[in-house]
Amino acid sequence: MITVNENLCKGCNLCTEFCPQKVYKESKKLDKKGIHVPAPVDEEKCKKCGLCALMCPDQAIKVEEDEDEE
Repeated sequence: MITVNENLCKGCNLCTEFCPQKVYKESKKLDKKGIHVPAPVDEEKCKKCGLCALMCPDQAIKVEEDEDEE
């Protein structure tokens, strides 16, 4: 499961640029700061590599294994 904390995200889109599976797309809706927060739209393609979370300068992304995969 991928979660993006809208309160921490500043919209730098490093997660979108560095995701090798192209899981993220820019959200069409604005958050309360006026930022298009990235959204994991192709989450089923995610390999749980964690590169998006590693690249996020604001630690706004968490990548967790699905409970049924453990």
